[in-house]
Amino acid sequence: MKLGEKEQQKLYSFLDRNSKQFYGANVAIIPTKYIWLNGNLVPWGDATEHVMSHVMNYGSSVFEGIRAYETPQGPAIFRLGDHIRRLFDSAKIYRMDIPFTLEEICDACRQVIVENDLREAYIRPLVYCGFGELALARSEATPTRVAIAAFPFGNLHGADATSHGIDACISSWQRTTPASQPMLAKAGGHYLNSQLIAMEAQRNGFAEGIAVVDGYLSEGAGENVFVIRQGTIYTPPLASAVLNGITRNTVITLAESMSLPVHESVMPREMLYIADEVFLTGTAAEIAPVRSIDRIPIGSECPGKITRQLQHQFFGLFSGKTKDRWNWLDHVSVSVKS
Repeated sequence: MKLGEKEQQKLYSFLDRNSKQFYGANVAIIPTKYIWLNGNLVPWGDATEHVMSHVMNYGSSVFEGIRAYETPQGPAIFRLGDHIRRLFDSAKIYRMDIPFTLEEICDACRQVIVENDLREAYIRPLVYCGFGELALARSEATPTRVAIAAFPFGNLHGADATSHGIDACISSWQRTTPASQPMLAKAGGHYLNSQLIAMEAQRNGFAEGIAVVDGYLSEGAGENVFVIRQGTIYTPPLASAVLNGITRNTVITLAESMSLPVHESVMPREMLYIADEVFLTGTAAEIAPVRSIDRIPIGSECPGKITRQLQHQFFGLFSGKTKDRWNWLDHVSVSVKS
């Protein structure tokens, strides 16, 4: 399935009218040639699943969001191994047996970049329970299936978010706690909570909502939160019902390499109001500065000084200005293409 020129114009016109102020036109999924499905490349339109599959009825899936960036050496997938290890961890928590090895899934991610002729892309590996039985306590009769798609995708909050920041709010919806769901798993069903947070924020004129748990800061609908005050960087700990974000870990590592103090700390919501800088991190959002919370301006400028420094180091990984001392870039070789 490919969108014709008229269909693309219609899609972007709709997005311009309805969501560009929040997420930009690049929230649309633009179909590419192939999806890797259970070990084989299939045409995009053929990657389907029955409506009575377990995942359609109960949300039984785990997934990852990974970016491939264009670099001077060609396309490179960012922290591919770390993402796929987390995918396997999520599947283990939800007792899904992935019928492929970690390296086979990594190779499949490289393959969808090459076969779809992509220089940069968003990669979505998805592990889900297919058609077999209608039971919450599923058995081996319900197969575990794996799909991997790759497609062009801009910044979640729009092209201007990195340089101009976004407006956020504290959500009335609390983040689900680890007492109810294993929040270290990146599971599809968890994102029903995220949808409520994001939709409420947008209805009220904000780009993003930030959730609390038991009165303390947790995370955004789909991003981790960082607060900077008096030169120190703070972020909620994993015990605050946050996903162990790959970009979150990247920012912490970069900050420490720059001798910037970082503390994982439980914080009340009002820490946001008195912060010098606030930013959100995630694969889709990258490093998104926040210029206001609940319409209270944050700091004196957006992005703030430390946020700009971290953005410079982060995006420098892909331009070559920041040395990849951590071997985070998985350069895609043309030899992958058969």
